[in-house]
Amino acid sequence: MSHPLHHDGHNVLRWLLAALIVALAGCATPIREPLPPPAPPVAESVWREVDRDIGAASETAAGAAGRFARDRMEQWKHLVLNRHETDFIPWFSSYWTQQWLTIKVAWYKLSTGESDDPAVSRLAAYLQTQYQERVLAPVARSIAPENIRGQATLLYVLRLSEQLDAIPPRYGIAPFQFDQHLRTIPAISLGASPEHVASLYQLSRSRPIDELPAYIALRKQTARTAGDAGSAPSATHVSPVARRASEKLMTRLAISSGTSAASALAGGIAGAVISLGAAGIGIVLHESERGYQEAQLRESLNAALDEMWQALMDDPQRGVMAEIYHIADQIEKCCPQTFAQPVELGELPDEAVLPESQALPDDTEQAEDTIEETILGD
Repeated sequence: MSHPLHHDGHNVLRWLLAALIVALAGCATPIREPLPPPAPPVAESVWREVDRDIGAASETAAGAAGRFARDRMEQWKHLVLNRHETDFIPWFSSYWTQQWLTIKVAWYKLSTGESDDPAVSRLAAYLQTQYQERVLAPVARSIAPENIRGQATLLYVLRLSEQLDAIPPRYGIAPFQFDQHLRTIPAISLGASPEHVASLYQLSRSRPIDELPAYIALRKQTARTAGDAGSAPSATHVSPVARRASEKLMTRLAISSGTSAASALAGGIAGAVISLGAAGIGIVLHESERGYQEAQLRESLNAALDEMWQALMDDPQRGVMAEIYHIADQIEKCCPQTFAQPVELGELPDEAVLPESQALPDDTEQAEDTIEETILGD
């Protein structure tokens, strides 16, 4: 006959084993959280309001980037004007430069025949090269329009992204619904290739943006149109100044009025340069007229610079806002700004230092740190 305590021990052991099995089973079966209810569908009228807000955000971001670009371009223009005064004008108006140009004109005419236009064109090309080397290239080492273009685009994308993030809570839209909607809005469209197309979702969410294939293609296209470091603007807007200077120089030297290049090179012109006596008299006469010549050249150069600056600011194909114009135009096609007004921006982020040596003006220098950290990444 078994003892009662023996039976009780067996019962306790069975209870413990049962409790252990239940506990292990509970650990093996994860507790499932209840799924959130599906997001309610968004009415078409709400999406229209959202699109208007997206268009307004793009317009406002473009305005902030435009102010940034204008301030930077004003600095660029100031440096170019300074190079006019300290280098190009003194070089061009000096007596010995004028004599050297005289010989070049005579040689051009000797090698091209009696036609004046090729000589004028070749001299203008030479002056154009000198302008690039003495003015535009040194300025580009401190601040260059193509760098301003890239910085302005990054600022535009940053400000646009910030405002897009504020739209879903405004209408009670789930973030995934808003993201899906952004995927339907084109931001970059350069052709049929997938690498040349990007949605607004890709543009606003890519970090860093300069690794997005479509944005890389957009930058390359703009760079091909604009040229290197201001060379294309100078070729378009400064060459006429160089040509006018060449024509005036030829007129003053009487080469364009019938004197043969050969006789000029062998006699009057070359002889005058070689003769020290003639050089001394020539220097005196030249200096007496130099102030007037410099004033004329300064007026022509500054007028050409104004045209160049305006083209760099406004030209939708090669200006510093070209990339922004392309993106904003794509957004505008899907999100037209018919009724909505641009959202007013708050203060720009705190001060930062640009990689270039020139500091930004008050309201633009504050944006660069956020551009680098948020768009370019750490």
